Amino acid sequence: MNGSRVLVLNSGSSSLKYQLLDMADGSRPASGIVERIGEGPVTDHAAALKQVADELAAKGLGLHSPELAAVGHRVVHGGTRFTEPTLITDEVVEEIEKLIPLAPLHNPANVTGIKVARALRPDLPQVAVFDTAFHSTIPEAAARYAIDVATADRWGVRRYGFHGTSHAYVSRATAELLGKEPAEVNTIVLHLGNGASASAVRGGTCVETSMGLTPLEGLVMGTRSGDIDPAAIFHLSRVGGMSTDEIDTLLNKRSGLAGLCGDNDMREIGRRMGEGDQAAQLAFDIYIHRLRKYVGAYTAVLGRVDAIAFTAGVGENSAAVREAATRGLTAFGIEVDGVRNALRSATARLISTETSRVAVAVVPTDEELEIAGQTYRLVSA
Repeated sequence: MNGSRVLVLNSGSSSLKYQLLDMADGSRPASGIVERIGEGPVTDHAAALKQVADELAAKGLGLHSPELAAVGHRVVHGGTRFTEPTLITDEVVEEIEKLIPLAPLHNPANVTGIKVARALRPDLPQVAVFDTAFHSTIPEAAARYAIDVATADRWGVRRYGFHGTSHAYVSRATAELLGKEPAEVNTIVLHLGNGASASAVRGGTCVETSMGLTPLEGLVMGTRSGDIDPAAIFHLSRVGGMSTDEIDTLLNKRSGLAGLCGDNDMREIGRRMGEGDQAAQLAFDIYIHRLRKYVGAYTAVLGRVDAIAFTAGVGENSAAVREAATRGLTAFGIEVDGVRNALRSATARLISTETSRVAVAVVPTDEELEIAGQTYRLVSA
């Protein structure tokens, strides 16, 4: 293998994000996004990837450049079959397609991106990196739901977890920030964006995570409900007369912060709270209440917590969320310094006090780097 560059592709249903990373010097020669696939001149993913190739070629970084070592693809769901980065073959593509019922909104687009990229560069190693893989280490006691085992096994009903590349990167970067090896550190990672998830990482290994069979379970999110009594679904069907599709849309697209107050942007919610808006305040309070519950639960799961790491759009940028989520937790050894918390920075940093037993950190996530690193290590080996 001569090249040191990895092209990372994240294929969504109507968008294609890309980033070119050079693993030799850590540089990022190119990045971008093609949006509104299926509309106008970008008719499909093949046209989108051609546009990416043209953009790279215009910068002297063509898709056929000898410096390009591999393509790394983000794949949302790997089920129990894929727990490591995997070199893509025809058989692997077929197996990913079989997992579409577990991720009907994401895996089809991921597969399409893979097929198009392989058609353009069939000679180039291409690797699938799965969102679920980092969480495949959680014990059966955490992964199993308490339902009939035969039914669960037949239909693959268990906790898989998502945002795995982010949780993997951030837990490792947090240990580095503390000057320790990942094996020495127990970390609660809070990935807070429009989608939100928590994980408990013991010595570099994930032992619990908030998202489940799908990305709907767990924390309150931008438009997703997070945890809810399953019987609420039966109630909405039997009493409310709602169809399965209507309930699906309600819980995934019309719930969370948006369902509570009409906004899913934490910045706008903060502005409204400042003006005394009670709906925005209640939405914020519910969001924080759920977040604190998970911090407490994962403290119990880990037994010893060395660090709490906030990451992703809200986690990295909302001092108000970080302050509220950690307020009054001195009994757990968690103390946040108000001045440090208020400072904005694009680099990983500690915001805990000097006397806090638990380090509280803000660690910008880098899922593209994680995917590129896993891809490059696999093809190098």
